[in-house]
Amino acid sequence: MMEFKDLEIFQVVAETGTVTAAARELKYVQSNITARIQKLEMEMNTQLFNRHNRGMTLTPEGKKLLVYSEKILSLTNEMKKVVQSKAEPAGKLEIGTVETVIQLPYILSAYNKKYEKVDMSLFSGVTYQLQEDVLNHKLDGAFVTETELHPDLVAHEVFNEELVLISDGTTTSLEALKTKPFLCFSKGCGYRARLEKWYADENVNPQKVMEFGTLETILSSVVVGLGVTFVPKAAVSRLVEKGLVQCHKLPEEYSKINTIFIRRADTYVTSTIEKFIETIEDFRMGAIE
Repeated sequence: MMEFKDLEIFQVVAETGTVTAAARELKYVQSNITARIQKLEMEMNTQLFNRHNRGMTLTPEGKKLLVYSEKILSLTNEMKKVVQSKAEPAGKLEIGTVETVIQLPYILSAYNKKYEKVDMSLFSGVTYQLQEDVLNHKLDGAFVTETELHPDLVAHEVFNEELVLISDGTTTSLEALKTKPFLCFSKGCGYRARLEKWYADENVNPQKVMEFGTLETILSSVVVGLGVTFVPKAAVSRLVEKGLVQCHKLPEEYSKINTIFIRRADTYVTSTIEKFIETIEDFRMGAIE
């Protein structure tokens, strides 16, 4: 008889692509993983994976099962939360965030001090990917740049920010900056989309677009003169004070932006997430500094 654990193992193998990686992640022996997959294939009466030298890939039938297994495991997890929900927040809370939410530590610290039984995990990414992760039940919620929301999501306002175009300490002309390489996160980043709109409206094609994985690397690259980037003003205040970068203002239609916290509209609001939203509201009202 199929068990939830079989579906969990199937999902991890599908995500990692090898039995070895799945065993490492789940802390199981490889033979157990292999046996569980074979058992599931027998129960489904079909082959779920193509085996090859580089690992395992899903068959068309396996891809269909993956869609259902994600829904089943998500509902199972939600069921546990509903049944186990108590007045005192406890359990796991998995939150996503874009890298540039500089004031986020204040919210996390206030929540963590008040609700010590909650095991909080934080994951970073770009706005588009974080929305997908919330929609697919991989995250309980996420801090993202305000954009057109999927109908299955609800948003809670966090704060407003001003984005600035920054360069090293030697370039002063905004016109000169248009010819510099644009340093940014991958597609799906709200800040990148804003500056790309400015480029388009100015009929400018950046000399080069260079993608980076972390904010720290982007800022360090700007400091040494590699190119320019578009980030919240608060994220570079210390660099400005030291004279390492210069801020250049763009019109409000490009520079004014809201950071919001999103979650699925149809999931049960546990006390864990309810109190987290309350903490965000306290921050907005100035009760947290």
